[in-house]
Amino acid sequence: MQNFKYIFFDLDGTLVDSSAGIKNAFHYAFTSLNIKTPDNKKLDTFIGPPLEVSFASAVPETDINRAIAFFREYYKNKGVFETQLYYGVKELLLELANSDYHIYITTSKNELMAIKMAQYLKIDQHFNGIFGSLPNSYHKADVLTRALRDSHANLEQSVIIGDTKFDMIGGKSVGMNTLGVLWGFGNQDELTNNGADFISDSPQNLLTALINNTLHKL
Repeated sequence: MQNFKYIFFDLDGTLVDSSAGIKNAFHYAFTSLNIKTPDNKKLDTFIGPPLEVSFASAVPETDINRAIAFFREYYKNKGVFETQLYYGVKELLLELANSDYHIYITTSKNELMAIKMAQYLKIDQHFNGIFGSLPNSYHKADVLTRALRDSHANLEQSVIIGDTKFDMIGGKSVGMNTLGVLWGFGNQDELTNNGADFISDSPQNLLTALINNTLHKL
């Protein structure tokens, strides 16, 4: 069993279902570049990694910065609002915030967009900090390193909670405990094969395990 005090949540696919807004923003970016939008299955793989990584697999290197600019143009004005909390997340955050946990958002999403989304969904008040990607500092490990430093979190009492391998890999690279969730964009094999220490199948069960200290390592 493990008792955590500092909880670092991924955003997309963990706290929120943002797939509609993200896919629409990708479609806008590809269309603006006169490039055919990849199919829906391929777009699913673009949710989670930094934009630089996703676009690198789909557009010429010389167009990556333009693609990101087009994506953010759409996302800032429309995509950020095309999102919703997963069922049970509102209660999860409220209970943790009222139970002496320190909770944070750590996402590869642009930091200002992450803050804007949290404010729109009215969950920003629950967090001790919101950390996202900055120019030249967009990998999950970069975000977590900054979050750990600024929060003064005890590493042994800290856990990154996310839905994809990028969360698990990022967490392990900075020495954190890692917990994979099954309601997002990843799957159990992806999570366990990339270092998940724990797995949870719903926000409700995650809350119960955290509050009752009943998480068991895989």
